[in-house]
Amino acid sequence: MPVATTDHLDIAYAEGGPADGPPVLLLHGWPDDASTWDAVGRSLNDGGFRTLAPTLRGFGETRFRSAGTRRTGNSGVLALDAIALMDTLGIKRFMVAGHDWGSNTAEALAVGWPKRVKRMAMLSTPSRLGGLPTPPFEQAQRQWYHWFQATERGAQALRDDRKGFAHIMWVDWAPPGWFDEATFERVAKSFENPDWVDVTLHSYRSRWDEAKPDPHSRRLEKKVKATKTLSLPTLYIQGEVDGVNPPSASKSVPSKFSGPFEFLELPGVGHFPTREAPAAVARALIKHFS
Repeated sequence: MPVATTDHLDIAYAEGGPADGPPVLLLHGWPDDASTWDAVGRSLNDGGFRTLAPTLRGFGETRFRSAGTRRTGNSGVLALDAIALMDTLGIKRFMVAGHDWGSNTAEALAVGWPKRVKRMAMLSTPSRLGGLPTPPFEQAQRQWYHWFQATERGAQALRDDRKGFAHIMWVDWAPPGWFDEATFERVAKSFENPDWVDVTLHSYRSRWDEAKPDPHSRRLEKKVKATKTLSLPTLYIQGEVDGVNPPSASKSVPSKFSGPFEFLELPGVGHFPTREAPAAVARALIKHFS
């Protein structure tokens, strides 16, 4: 993977497609890595799009440049990382698709840089525009791992067995047998990054106000909370049998978008549509971005 050097990070990223094609930024989620976009990206490249799939801070070969930089992971700071990458690569206007963490990062990009983000696709994780309310008990139960990480014992358990913790999510969030262990093992190498645990803990703690967002991103985080709707063309992709964010958790998503909007539910698909149904995802993205 090539590496782009920004102020705070050396960002590893995958690139494909024609250099003069319309650029599409592909943002992965947790617990996953940029390879989640491999099959989808190839289809986009065949369709004439230039794709850039960065490895997020704390994952894989991406590294902090200074020991003094806070190991944070809130969506606002991830959006700042993404803009820094696009600036380094000289890309002014682009489209973005984000899965899981990447979904809310894409949304933060659209809020913070509306003149640069042409179109957006969000996968598997609902909008946070207007702020993140306390979930109903049924959804809070699905998000047990959020609350677990807010405790010191939970944090230590994550430090002790990061791969085991991630594996439970892969098992629980999609239909039985959706992945093979060899694929998980390859992806889990990205969790060996020395900052993965700290970035993970901060991401989940900060969204529930158990930790402060990265200071550099406070203005952006406030702007996301103050923004009620977005008007850019948006596609939301939902797995019918998503084990953590089922369709019931996404009911309010359409009301957050005042412009062209499509809600696509994929039958029999769980939380990882980029891996479970890459052909369907690619078709939808090509249609949306064309």
